[in-house]
Amino acid sequence: MKVRVQFFSHLKDLAGVDEIAQEIEDHANVAALLDQLYVRYPKLRVWDGSILIGAGVEFVGRNHIMIPDEPIAIMPPVQGG
Repeated sequence: MKVRVQFFSHLKDLAGVDEIAQEIEDHANVAALLDQLYVRYPKLRVWDGSILIGAGVEFVGRNHIMIPDEPIAIMPPVQGG
């Protein structure tokens, strides 16, 4: 299946794209997606411990099971100011 992955802020700069369609196994979780993204965009791995993941309009954990065409947002930690 395919999911739509959107990169935000400096993670977008590291990936060199703002959005991709990523092929992933059916019933895969976010952790499996991140593993694939780190192979495709190795510079993102440095941020692994602090990134936030959104699915649709909710923040999700790495165990979240994705559905076809689901928008997945990969974001850096939120900072206030």
